[in-house]
Amino acid sequence: MAVAIETLLASSPDICGGRPRIGGTRITVQQLVVMYKSGFTPEEIADQYPHLDLSQVYAALAYYHANCEELESALAAEAAEAEALRRRHQKAS
Repeated sequence: MAVAIETLLASSPDICGGRPRIGGTRITVQQLVVMYKSGFTPEEIADQYPHLDLSQVYAALAYYHANCEELESALAAEAAEAEALRRRHQKAS
């Protein structure tokens, strides 16, 4: 039975802040993109998440490549927020 690609990903405002994710999971496309950009192959990413299959990883990466600007902007915003929190924590210590 063929699987429609669009059924592999999901997005809803009440789960993971509305970020696109693997359907039926809380694993976001952004999480997989970070691994991919760190040098992991799709096969290695799937190995790290045994409940995902390779088609789900490839669907997430295809979504990233089709929406690169949007996702890169979201990743940059998350990195900036993490850095601000890190600095705030260092000042409090």
